[in-house]
Amino acid sequence: MYQHLYQHFLQGHQGKQHFASHSHHFWPDVTRQAMLDYWDLSARSSDEKWQTIFGEVLPQTQQLLAAQLSSQQPQQLVFAPNTHELVMRLLSCFDWRQPIRILTTDSEFYSFQRQVSRLQEENLVQLTVIPTEPFADFEQRFVAAAASQEFELIFCSQVFFNSGVALADLTAFVEQLAAVSQAMIAIDGYHAFMALPVDLSAIESRIFYLAGSYKYAQAGEGCCFMLCPEHNQYRPLYTGWFAEFGTLSAERCERVPYSTNGFRFAGATMDFSALFRLHAVLRLLDSEQLSVSRIHQYVQQLQQAFLHQLSALSQTALSNDQLLQRDLQHHGHFFTFALPTADAAAALADFLKQHHILTDYRGNRLRFGFALYQCAEQFDLRCLERFTTSN
Repeated sequence: MYQHLYQHFLQGHQGKQHFASHSHHFWPDVTRQAMLDYWDLSARSSDEKWQTIFGEVLPQTQQLLAAQLSSQQPQQLVFAPNTHELVMRLLSCFDWRQPIRILTTDSEFYSFQRQVSRLQEENLVQLTVIPTEPFADFEQRFVAAAASQEFELIFCSQVFFNSGVALADLTAFVEQLAAVSQAMIAIDGYHAFMALPVDLSAIESRIFYLAGSYKYAQAGEGCCFMLCPEHNQYRPLYTGWFAEFGTLSAERCERVPYSTNGFRFAGATMDFSALFRLHAVLRLLDSEQLSVSRIHQYVQQLQQAFLHQLSALSQTALSNDQLLQRDLQHHGHFFTFALPTADAAAALADFLKQHHILTDYRGNRLRFGFALYQCAEQFDLRCLERFTTSN
């Protein structure tokens, strides 16, 4: 019922079932015009385009994002080309002359996990890593770890990229952490933003919330953002001249100045065509009255239809019993199935690709994503019955 919004991407994938929206979500058609609008603005205005970008498109996008996050502080949103840049900016707030004590999980995305692991090799950070499994008591174990010692940084995902499992109640989780720790709390919301309803109103003064446009915001790569607590006094060492906005005309002093809003964590010049795409998508969803709650409800219907069709198959290498989390109320917009080995996951993913079903895998975990541009009536998983006999 929503496929008319995605005609260009659907035409590019004719004959294929795209179950990889968690990896690369299709872009609505309006993003093509947004790219052209950015090019035309650059051609028409050259250096004067920044007045339109910073005076109109960027603040409008901040407002639209803040509404999706139930935030009253759009000025606290800062943009970057990727979350890795924002992660490094957070890490640079601390004194690296002694190891930074970090509490995190074993299920963080590579933009964080790889970086802190490399820093640990040089004894620049001290990691306490809490396994997410078993999921049933993860939150209690994590909060207990936060209370067990002092940390500078607590970093945790809202929806874990390698399972699709979501925190039961983000507000309650953060409030529990804040009650036992004075650490900086950063939440990676990438697989939650625009998939699950997110309400940061009660906790936005306590957390840094990171997300971006590549997944369920549907605008492609290149536009990530972070909601920063108001009145924070952090002075990131990794900083760019955008972080000086609002103070550029001030008298120079010995101490490097920072913006008083979210741009305190800004970098430098970036390609803002991605911002134009995100702006266009958010306006489209608003005009179509497609709230995140409505999107989530539709995706849950797709997920239920998928599981029903899968359970009706016989003698397959994939079954509902392999699903890491069966409760859709504690789930993001993709399913993760645990296969016996990484080779088994790779072989099944390759077989599905040969039969025009696009998925992806991480280790032994095969992932199926769901999105607005799918229609349950078009799901066809019958090729899975042939995988068992042919392999």
